[in-house]
Amino acid sequence: MPTDYYTVLGVRREATETDIKRAYRDLARKHHPDVAADKVVAEARFKEINEAYEILGDPQKRQHYDRFGTAPNGAGGAPGGFSGFGADGFTDIFDMFFGGRAAQGGPRPGGPQRGADLRYDVQITLEEAFRGHEREISFNHLAQCETCSGTGARPGTLISRCDRCAGTGSMRSVRQTPLGQFVTQTTCTKCNGEGSIVPTPCETCRGQGRVERARTLGVKIPAGVDNGSRIRISGSGEGGARGGQAGDLYVYLTVVQHERFRREGNDLYVDVPITFTHAALGASIEVEALDGPLALQLAAGTQSGSTYRVRGKGMPTVRSAARGDLLATVHVVVPTRLSRKERELLEEYARVSGDHIDDRTFFDRVKDAFAP
Repeated sequence: MPTDYYTVLGVRREATETDIKRAYRDLARKHHPDVAADKVVAEARFKEINEAYEILGDPQKRQHYDRFGTAPNGAGGAPGGFSGFGADGFTDIFDMFFGGRAAQGGPRPGGPQRGADLRYDVQITLEEAFRGHEREISFNHLAQCETCSGTGARPGTLISRCDRCAGTGSMRSVRQTPLGQFVTQTTCTKCNGEGSIVPTPCETCRGQGRVERARTLGVKIPAGVDNGSRIRISGSGEGGARGGQAGDLYVYLTVVQHERFRREGNDLYVDVPITFTHAALGASIEVEALDGPLALQLAAGTQSGSTYRVRGKGMPTVRSAARGDLLATVHVVVPTRLSRKERELLEEYARVSGDHIDDRTFFDRVKDAFAP
């Protein structure tokens, strides 16, 4: 029965190339003969894992396998089980085991390196999110050294190629194992993987090419942003190494909960108190919205808890002129204290409408309760 390579790697048939590569690395690290307790079983399992990755890690071979259910001629099961691997195959795995540059996830040495991205968190009010806002922020970051333009060398001096690693930033060695010959690489200890040496460091940055600086800039927050929205400011992150491009600054927004309005998407919800007469007779009342008061017409017989939708009075949309709606839920407020006139009118209303009101005194009710 043909080997199911997807089962070997423990991935689904619709897995992406990234999923397949991640699964391969995890399994290879776990079942490598140099770290496994049972060497014999580990060697067989390791060979099977690499055979599966040789097929599924290559788009053309994977397409052939998905179509015909077998590996292409010459692929899979080759002597030693390791043919056809590129830089993303064994090199990555053994770099991870033996401390090579691939394990560090860093770029190859020699050229400029892009600076890291930065994150800054900002809290704004719902009103600021509604209207748009400009906020001034201050932060520290590593900026490119202006004295040496990020090279790390004193102006007028040269940067030399590392003579130990010949400018590669890594030292390679060959190992003989029961599975064959493997090449491993470790970071060059002389240049720390940079591939170059600075004989005369810049006095300002001490050869680092970057210096820490405080920065203040204004951030324009567009109307309609919500919790979790982020604003990307290109080139405002950490300065790049060796003259590389600066990273980006990402401003993450948190909208503080409002005391009256509740937001769902671009719609706003608000509770509105009304009187009994307004609910019973209908009325035009004033409702406060984020852009000012508006008139709301209540229908006669409105029940407490009824919701009225006002189109286009909610939050704006960031990338269009559209706006959400305002949903006003009305609640009938019962007065806690009545004047004599108000009570008489309500009692008259109750009698006319057929409501029964017990107008006896408290002592009358107590006397009736103990009557034989």
